[in-house]
Amino acid sequence: MKKEVTTIRLIYPQWQGGNIAHWITEVKNPEDASRGYTLGAQLLNFLAPANGQETLTVPISTDTVERKETDGILDREVIVKQTKVALGMLQISKPDKIVTFGGECSVSVVPFTYLAAKYPHDVAVIWLDAHPDITLPGDVYSGYHAMAVTACMGVGDKKILAELPAKIDASKILLVGLRNWEREEIKIRQEQYGIKYLSPKDVSQNSDAIKVWLKACGASKVVIHFDMDVLDPAEIVAAVGTDPDGMKMEEVIRVINDIAAEKELVGLTVAEPMPRTAIRIKNMLHQLPLLK
Repeated sequence: MKKEVTTIRLIYPQWQGGNIAHWITEVKNPEDASRGYTLGAQLLNFLAPANGQETLTVPISTDTVERKETDGILDREVIVKQTKVALGMLQISKPDKIVTFGGECSVSVVPFTYLAAKYPHDVAVIWLDAHPDITLPGDVYSGYHAMAVTACMGVGDKKILAELPAKIDASKILLVGLRNWEREEIKIRQEQYGIKYLSPKDVSQNSDAIKVWLKACGASKVVIHFDMDVLDPAEIVAAVGTDPDGMKMEEVIRVINDIAAEKELVGLTVAEPMPRTAIRIKNMLHQLPLLK
């Protein structure tokens, strides 16, 4: 008798990996901006189709009293704790496939490495993002969300990596929609790691280049990380990042569906939502009589 495939929905509203308040100028309170990812994850779950999937929610601290950098990572100790909890939830549930709603980019690290351990050497990663997310502790920016790909590779902070069940080889990672390395050393690092990439222009008309890579990657399964800043801000401002000349929503939909037609899709993350307008409406409602 064939085993039933289980797919869970993981709500992972982690915000501590980002240091982004200064970019969210519409929101006056920096703490509200920093925690905007939490509301973003909840909204993604609310907006997504209710399809009966088992839903797990990772408990995330909302304390912003004192954000501390440790060994080059902002809020490292909180992230280690939340990583351990998230992985423990997956190890109890034992899903075959995972849909993750974040939260900042690092919410893919736990489900992707869990799936890499479940399907050893048989998982490829497609990372849809304006940025490569391969920074390291000690780089000028200490936000862990920019270290998500390197963490999946098993490179970075030893304390975080000690919690992860597997690592994914650079040869099995493809960056799609990349258009901003931010610093020259990051571009050099990507080349040194040997991680392939495609620009928004490379996939604007069709997904052929992705299909060629998938055929050559040596894996039968794929996980997709969809950072909402891969989208073109001229069409929609949905994330923290607003780099111009991104992918159109229809292009992202087509790319993800084409990938799923080529390989077995076992993981899908939607991350980096920053609901600027919703945060402002929430703050307004909290000041109205009969609602306080």
